[in-house]
Amino acid sequence: MTEPRTETTATTPGVEAAPIVRSGYLYWVMKVVLTPVLTVAFRPHIEGLANVPKRGPALLASNHTSYLDWMLLPLVVRTRRISFLAKLEYFTRTGLRGRAQAYFFSATGQVPVDRAGAHASQGALLTATRLLREGRLVGVFPEGTRTRDGRLNRGRTGVARMAADTGAPVIPCATVGTYDIAPPGALLPRPHKIKVRFGSPMPPVCQAGTIPTAEQLRDWTDELMARIQVLSEQEYSGVDAVGRT
Repeated sequence: MTEPRTETTATTPGVEAAPIVRSGYLYWVMKVVLTPVLTVAFRPHIEGLANVPKRGPALLASNHTSYLDWMLLPLVVRTRRISFLAKLEYFTRTGLRGRAQAYFFSATGQVPVDRAGAHASQGALLTATRLLREGRLVGVFPEGTRTRDGRLNRGRTGVARMAADTGAPVIPCATVGTYDIAPPGALLPRPHKIKVRFGSPMPPVCQAGTIPTAEQLRDWTDELMARIQVLSEQEYSGVDAVGRT
């Protein structure tokens, strides 16, 4: 296989730069191939799509109930490529299967983020900031990982930091019904109608030119999760997500 072209930039000491794929050609191939299949299988009902900017940087902040989420959002956002921040393990597993998985995630334009260690959140912030400053549409899951019981977990403040650092709008969104058709551990989903909802852009974390406090970041994140809860109709757990998916 020919490796997709990537580019890295320098980061602060102790933080490893994540490669950014410039082509992501397989993303568009997969959209052409999967869009009719997924449309027939899941018959998505879409609400609020006009809230997604047609150009320029933006963050899509979604609930995370199934591995289908990162497929369904590109299915309905048809004219823009979404760059998702994906866990590093998807790119580093060994063996033939691991190499194939790494190639797939790289060629579809996903960006590896190391979630372990003291600088993990800083590395994710730097990577997302780079993408947003290039005018990209970035997909993030504020809970940090998939829900294990179908409830919406407490959000992490990383999205708020990205928004405050770049000034990019944050669009809360939700997939509804994906947990029932493809819960954790399920290999194949059951065909069933789902919904994808996009809310209005969030207000700024703080006034332009100011640095947000920890309290402002937490309050803004809690408001983001409240909006996602309204869109997703999930029960709110009020605790951080646990487990690895």
